Amino acid sequence: MSESDPRIAAAAAYVRARLGDEPFALALVAGTGLGPLAGRLTEAVALPYGEIPHFPASGVSGHAGRLVAGRLSGRRVLLFQGRAHAYEHGDAAAMRVPVGLVAALGAPPLLLTNAAGSLLPEAGPGRLALVTDHVNLSGMNPLYGEASDARFVPMVDAYDPALRAALKRAARACGVPLAEGVYAWFSGPSFETPAEIRMAKALGADLVGMSTVPEVILARFFGLRVAALSLVTNYAAGFEAGTGIGAPHHAETKRVAEQAADDVGRLVAALLSRDL
Repeated sequence: MSESDPRIAAAAAYVRARLGDEPFALALVAGTGLGPLAGRLTEAVALPYGEIPHFPASGVSGHAGRLVAGRLSGRRVLLFQGRAHAYEHGDAAAMRVPVGLVAALGAPPLLLTNAAGSLLPEAGPGRLALVTDHVNLSGMNPLYGEASDARFVPMVDAYDPALRAALKRAARACGVPLAEGVYAWFSGPSFETPAEIRMAKALGADLVGMSTVPEVILARFFGLRVAALSLVTNYAAGFEAGTGIGAPHHAETKRVAEQAADDVGRLVAALLSRDL
């Protein structure tokens, strides 16, 4: 399906010509502040997004905008150092070509990461949380305009149960505490109001953020196994957790994410040391 899109085919041909045909064990999208994960890769080769045909630009600070191939735990990894957001492009399908590229390059499992606000008292800034499901509060969908019946993507177990189980085993093995929760996607770029957070909590959300959900929908559309990790960078707006009232801002998001990037790196390394 991915190769039938000429934009994805062009991107895949360009990337193969520069990175070779060796398969990848995992594809990883690094969210805000998690770009330093690239420093863990050996034999790394980086391609700026601007050089890859039809790749979207990411203009958010904390997103380097590079595609990096390298090795971690002895296995080949494809790392997206930053993402394009719907709020930057006015398009929920902004990541269609990058996600389709993963499918075109052999369809390895896709692990998405993001910076998120927490509604879990036990999961404050610096904690990692495994996304178990999502609530789409943005009013958008990346499959708008898709003409085929493939647009009717089932979303039960969208966050692959086997990948989630593997991540939990890896977290135990490397000693990284891992919470779990439902992620709510708000369109951004403004942070949520306290009233919106109360609504999200009533709807069953444990984490809130401005990304990931469209990529999960696209991943399922392209037939990829997908999982997601949220790095909690703040308590959500107005949420009290014994330390005051959450009042998130982007500088805090970047700072906390950068501080906790080592935990993400250790967890991914432990994940790759096992069968996926």
